[in-house]
Amino acid sequence: MTILQRAQTYIDSQPEPKRTELQWLHDSIRQTWPEHELWFLDGKNEAGKVVSNPNIGYGRYTIAYANGSTKEFFRVGVSANTNGISVYVMGLPDKAYLAKAIGERIGKANVTGYCIKFKSLKDIDVDVLLEAIRIGFDVSSSNG
Repeated sequence: MTILQRAQTYIDSQPEPKRTELQWLHDSIRQTWPEHELWFLDGKNEAGKVVSNPNIGYGRYTIAYANGSTKEFFRVGVSANTNGISVYVMGLPDKAYLAKAIGERIGKANVTGYCIKFKSLKDIDVDVLLEAIRIGFDVSSSNG
C-alpha cells in the first residue's frame, strides 16, 4: 500500500464527523502545499508496540538531538485523538512560539509547544489553523 493509500485508509477508519474534518484538513494541506512530502506513521515503535496515535505528516525536517544523533521527521502532522483532532507543527524556534503566534486567535483549541488540539473544526478559526501550518512550512524553508 502506498503512503497516500495508508493515509486515506486511516482517514476512512475514523467515525464521523472526525472523518470529514480530517479529510478536509488533509485535502487542504495537500492542495495548498503540494510540494511537501507525505508521511504516514502508524503509531508503533520498532518493536510493534503502540506508542502514539497514527499521524499523517507533511514536509520534512531533521531533528537534531543533544547527543549529536539526528532523525528525519515530518514538519506538520495531523492525527485523530480521543476528543477530536491534533495538528502538530514541528521544529519551531521555541516552545512558546506557536501559542504566541496564534493562541489568542484560533478559538476553542489547546495550543501547546508544538500541538494544536481541538474538538471540531467548527470550534476554531480554520484560517488561523492554516496560518499555523504555513508557519511550520515557512520555518522549514528557512531552516532546511
